[in-house]
Amino acid sequence: MNEYFARSPKPEKGIPAQTYRQHVSEVIRMANDFAEKASAYTAFDRLLRNAVGYAAEYHDLGKLDDGNQKTLRAAGKGSLPTKHWDAGAAHLMSDPKKLANKLAALFVHSHHEGLPSLREEQVKKAGMFREPSAKENTEAWLTRYLEIHAAEIGVCGVSENDWNEKKGANPLFMRMALSCLVDADHTDSARHCGNTVPEGEVLLEPAKRLAALDKYVANIPAEQGKEERNALRRQVYDACRSAHPAENSLIACNSPVGTGKTTAVMAHLLNVAKENGLRRVFVVLPFTNIIDQSVEVYRNALLCDGEEPERVVAAHHHKAEFEEEANRAFSFLWNAPVTVTTAVQFFETLASNHPATLRKLHQMAGSAIFIDEAHAALPAHLWPQAWKWLQELVRDWGCYIVMASGSLTKFWELREFSEKTGSLPELVPHEVGEPVRKAEKERIHYRIKEDPMSLDGLCDWIETLPGPRLVILNTVQSAAVVARELAKRHGRENIEHLSTALAPIHRKKTIACIKERLKDKNDTGWTLVATSCVEAGVDFSFKTPARELCSLVSSIQTGGRANRSGEYGSTELWGFRIRPGELLKEHPSFKISAQVLAQMYGEGTVSPEYCSEAMKREIRNRSQGMCTDDPIIKAEKNYNFPLVNEQFSVIPSNTMTVIVDEDLRHRIENHEKIDFREVQMKSVSIYTAKGANFAVAPLQGNTNLSAWTLAYDEFLGYMAGVLTVADFTDNCCI
Repeated sequence: MNEYFARSPKPEKGIPAQTYRQHVSEVIRMANDFAEKASAYTAFDRLLRNAVGYAAEYHDLGKLDDGNQKTLRAAGKGSLPTKHWDAGAAHLMSDPKKLANKLAALFVHSHHEGLPSLREEQVKKAGMFREPSAKENTEAWLTRYLEIHAAEIGVCGVSENDWNEKKGANPLFMRMALSCLVDADHTDSARHCGNTVPEGEVLLEPAKRLAALDKYVANIPAEQGKEERNALRRQVYDACRSAHPAENSLIACNSPVGTGKTTAVMAHLLNVAKENGLRRVFVVLPFTNIIDQSVEVYRNALLCDGEEPERVVAAHHHKAEFEEEANRAFSFLWNAPVTVTTAVQFFETLASNHPATLRKLHQMAGSAIFIDEAHAALPAHLWPQAWKWLQELVRDWGCYIVMASGSLTKFWELREFSEKTGSLPELVPHEVGEPVRKAEKERIHYRIKEDPMSLDGLCDWIETLPGPRLVILNTVQSAAVVARELAKRHGRENIEHLSTALAPIHRKKTIACIKERLKDKNDTGWTLVATSCVEAGVDFSFKTPARELCSLVSSIQTGGRANRSGEYGSTELWGFRIRPGELLKEHPSFKISAQVLAQMYGEGTVSPEYCSEAMKREIRNRSQGMCTDDPIIKAEKNYNFPLVNEQFSVIPSNTMTVIVDEDLRHRIENHEKIDFREVQMKSVSIYTAKGANFAVAPLQGNTNLSAWTLAYDEFLGYMAGVLTVADFTDNCCI
């Protein structure tokens, strides 16, 4: 009897061949398990389970082709001659009137290629979800494939008509279902290759974690001399913890800086999870560097005895999703009870059509979601479709969502963002929030320096500000240039620098250093130069903040990094402009919002209650139009998955994961077992288009991972190398 294979052996890596029976059986088991768990939270339950089950069974049917088997036996030499997903799609489309079968064909077609435009597929009629290059071969041998498959696996049969055809299945359903299939396929691949894949699932157990959180909050030491602020934080926590779940599962938390939202909103979500039987909590933050701070709090506050911190509270810093089989174990999965991730990762996953990105999406079903610093989560033009997805997560997937910020822009009340405008209930009652807002007005005052400044002029002016000082610029390059110049003038020991040019492991180290320096009230003659990554959610409190003009909400949030508890009495936040040149760069995306902010400085309306007004002015200056005219919404309604993925881009360029640690690079190239968390901590994300300019080199044997080859240090990160090249270019001629 012949043995049929799903994966080739890789003798050089010590990886044996995997049989068709082993792989397909395991994918069926895991995909059904993923779909079963997600189906508990959706009215799509039976359709989800059937479509995923049929797709899992037949996803690799075409690998049984004689030509494919010959290649699979040859130690992985070359790609398969016949596109192996065509056979499964052909079989499932033999009865396209059955919705589960038709959807399963779509998922088989998409599990390598990605979700297509359904309108373009419909034009193909009989060739819908098929691979033209494989069609003739498939039709000649499909009966034989099915006979072999039945002997190896057995047959589940075709589905009964199990769904109301008129209701159909929306795009988010299709992404969720494909996610179940791809996660099973990629997880089995990673395990077979001998890579580290966590075994077993850690449960949320919200009642236990809520009790642990209560104990943690009760033991936070009160700040001396700040009795009023301490009392306000306690009131906010108690109000959030005891608040009843919102009837429509969407609620707002407009609580100012320093009121303890990190723990208060978590208490509310754990309480909701306990009442509604939810299985996960997602904390969505705008910037990568504030992840570690929140993760540290949650790991201290939510763990039960004997638990591994990394498996209970997971930190997802930046994009790490790999289609290549050798790298699948490095992909970040959302399977922890609490996941702290970025808005980029969260929303671009909802928008994606790529299998590797969608792999983790099914974990979102039945989750409590905390979108913190929501004002900074997305550019304004992406919110119309993002808001529809959030409403779908609530309506169709059993999720519960808190929109929180100290400067909340209530975009859902504007017709530019929502077809059905309206208000959200407030998590913090008015009688609790009003004293907090009153104290906020006394804490900080906003001023503007009118004339644009050169690099020298800016550095001269910074030196006149009372320290310790926080200076935020709009680009990574400008921040690095200013930090380097100030360090030349005053010594490296008097300057700190923080941006995404540093890998997470070094950002974490820098943040710890900054916090220690801020504790020393005699250490005042120093400056932190940073990008917007520190303007929200970081527990810093400087004497004087200065912010390159960006937007009103950015200025309000920057104010939250100074005089947080009123320890300096009252302080000033300065807005300023730069004069481009000398390596200083303006950020083109902030041109309109900076103009609006300058107007509001002139009007004396720089304060939190004007944030929605500022957003309204910005979008009307951009002529954004009504939400019904939004091109992303139109593409989503037309099931044009590639176009939605292309247009819904939080970062307007493709990025790549680049390893900055030489030892890690060598271990990956030597095929050693690597924990995906180490890849996250010792890499940076840069624009793919910049890769050649920055001399980025692919890792040997890896197409999705690259290495940084220019200078890198813990002060300027990868900008140490970029600025060296820029200096050479500016000062040399050929």
